[in-house]
Amino acid sequence: MRTFLVSRTDAIGDVVLTLPVCGQLKRMFPGCRVVLLGRTYTQAVAEACPWIDAFLNFDDLLKLPEAEQVTMLRQQQAEAIVHVFPNKQVARLAQKAGIPSRIGTRNRWFHWLTCNRLVALSRRESPLHEAQLNLALLRPLGLTVTLPLPEIVPLVRLQPAAVLPPDLAQLLRARQPGQLNVILHPRSRGSAREWGLAHFGTLVRLLHQAGHRVFITGTAAEGEELRPWLTEHAAALAANLTGRLSLPQLLAFIAAADGLVANSTGPLHLAAALGRHVLGLYPPMRPTHPGRWAPLGPHAEYLVFNRPDCSDCRQQPASCSCIKAIEPAQVLSRIALWQPLPPVAS
Repeated sequence: MRTFLVSRTDAIGDVVLTLPVCGQLKRMFPGCRVVLLGRTYTQAVAEACPWIDAFLNFDDLLKLPEAEQVTMLRQQQAEAIVHVFPNKQVARLAQKAGIPSRIGTRNRWFHWLTCNRLVALSRRESPLHEAQLNLALLRPLGLTVTLPLPEIVPLVRLQPAAVLPPDLAQLLRARQPGQLNVILHPRSRGSAREWGLAHFGTLVRLLHQAGHRVFITGTAAEGEELRPWLTEHAAALAANLTGRLSLPQLLAFIAAADGLVANSTGPLHLAAALGRHVLGLYPPMRPTHPGRWAPLGPHAEYLVFNRPDCSDCRQQPASCSCIKAIEPAQVLSRIALWQPLPPVAS
């Protein structure tokens, strides 16, 4: 069986937009085995992707002596490794393991020393979407064209591996005809420009007044930070789920809800890949604009303030006026067009 190793040792959203690389490998080499090398916190994403056959935990790998790290990579019997996220240590280990084809970008000096298939690829100034840029690394394996986004969307696919706990399933089943179960994920852990709690608070009230059910998600730390805000809006919330969900449970909960609204962050891309309605909120500034980072999915969309660039906001990202120019009423009008979706089976 032909085996390909895909290395993406960074954040959840980045891993989701790397899934098309795994899916395209399955298209190009039917019956092949795809192994994702990633961090512990992204393992649940790998386990929910039908294109990924195995997960190699980079954090566990680092705990071993170097000789054992090399042996573990060699045991994968991969004919190629695709360095989607440049990682100097992974590149060096792959070289020592003797993986025959080692693919990386030309603009990383350590790839010149460790890779034998170099791809000319500049992300910062490219007009392409992140998923298209990731797929460009398959050129040495025979992908000769830039796939259009509509062709990539079916490759961004997740299916929850965990069963939703009964109490959470009951929360979602409590909706009445015509109601939507809408998840709001207001924080981004610094990974994106944020719409702001004032706007999210207004949206909570508008959704509640429209008869929909609102759930808030986030980490335990975000839940503590948001405690006064959550208390203020408690009467309009169906549930505060901050700190209550592991990543497998979050995937299962999103897959059973109707849609999610968030900044450009991991849960937004998870929801899009799960086939949910998603509405991403973006600034127009490169390289964080939706042209590069828009969610990809059958019901994915975004809002961005119509301004050529928000370079004036570069010095004060937390107070970015461009993303805050998106009005809660605009968001509500988009959500009003959503239709209830059947849950994605685990």
